[in-house]
Amino acid sequence: MEIGIIGCGYVGLVTGACLAELGHRVVAVDSDERKLSALQRGECPIYEPGLAELVATHYREGRLQFVDSIRQVVERSLVIFICVNTPSGPDGSADLRFVEAVSQEIALNLSSYRLIVEKSTVPVQTGEKVAKTISRYAQAGVPFDVASNPEFLREGTALRDFFQPDRVVIGSSSTRASSLLVELYAPLNAPLLLTDINSAELIKHSANAFLALKISFINAVARVCELAGADIKKVAAGVGLDHRIGLESMEAGIGYGGMCLPKDVAAYIRLAKGLGYDFQLLEAVQEVNNQQRQWPVRLLESQVTPLEGAKVALWGLSFKPHTDDLRSAPALEIIESLLARGVKVSCYDPAAMPKAALLYPQVEMAADPYAACQGAQALIICTEWPQFKSVDLERLAQLLERPLIIDGRNIFEPQRLAALNFQYFSVGRAPAAPIAQATTDRDR
Repeated sequence: MEIGIIGCGYVGLVTGACLAELGHRVVAVDSDERKLSALQRGECPIYEPGLAELVATHYREGRLQFVDSIRQVVERSLVIFICVNTPSGPDGSADLRFVEAVSQEIALNLSSYRLIVEKSTVPVQTGEKVAKTISRYAQAGVPFDVASNPEFLREGTALRDFFQPDRVVIGSSSTRASSLLVELYAPLNAPLLLTDINSAELIKHSANAFLALKISFINAVARVCELAGADIKKVAAGVGLDHRIGLESMEAGIGYGGMCLPKDVAAYIRLAKGLGYDFQLLEAVQEVNNQQRQWPVRLLESQVTPLEGAKVALWGLSFKPHTDDLRSAPALEIIESLLARGVKVSCYDPAAMPKAALLYPQVEMAADPYAACQGAQALIICTEWPQFKSVDLERLAQLLERPLIIDGRNIFEPQRLAALNFQYFSVGRAPAAPIAQATTDRDR
């Protein structure tokens, strides 16, 4: 099948490369000239495990091509996926300017039947607006359909999520459109859910809102655990083993981030308000998440005095492991707070440092986790990269001026750190004091 992709970000590029892997012929476009030039050289501008190899293979073999205009995509494709950005507006509502602009340009280039598919996360009733825009600008009598096919790709595991999905949601009122999308995804042998467009749009938004709620709920429980002397790891396991709830997203930490949950929760709140409903539960989710991000800084202020002039190491910059995405990453908010307090910040992240260096030229980007900790008064762990779990803790203790770790992702066990004389704080677990307090020049 001839497939068009408009927008080569995380969603568009993954979708295009994976559809090429399924044997479809894919042509894609992006408005970012620098990104497009890289793709036209066969390079992958996004860090996602396995994606660069997939893009290179299908680009080389001609199943994945990158062109300069939406007109070429419309001319060469039967099914066109809209994968453009839908950022948050000042009031939290989704900004649909890019969706509107792309819909208009598709319409101006329509000459025969095309299926236009929303892949971006959009508020409910956006499909109706897309259809109206295309009807307004297309030549009279040119047939088309609009459908919703929301993505459920997690950064870091996007290829696996595409090829082994929990479900494929197809929203359309057209039998022709639904049949085309069923045929498109047939090689996956995945569960199919056929709905109307409005329901498909709400499925995506509601799924993200629930994940945000679940993360915020377990972080709120973690606060109760700290006050009661309980262990959040054990509480979460006991709750998560209930098959009605599940263990997924039941890890306490410093909050959610990334391109989806913060934006989609804000947009859902505004959407509900527009429909006449005050979604106070989701407003509370936002507040819990905002407070959780500042937990490491509040704790650091109570442990390191004076904080101004101190050096603090950060491990992890991306909002989650296995990606270089910094959008709404808790680490960035923590860095901002530390810099505002006159702290010297040294960071290490396996993938995200080149992007972070552009945002914070005054922050040291270290060569490895150990170099980041050299002479630091504390270490804050912001992202649970697997390699952090296997570091040499004895070497780490020698490098830190003070063996203080604030673990925002609970990657270590408190008893192990205490045995090595670390002062160790984690989320929702009793703090582990060192067996013998170390004295440093700064403490004297």
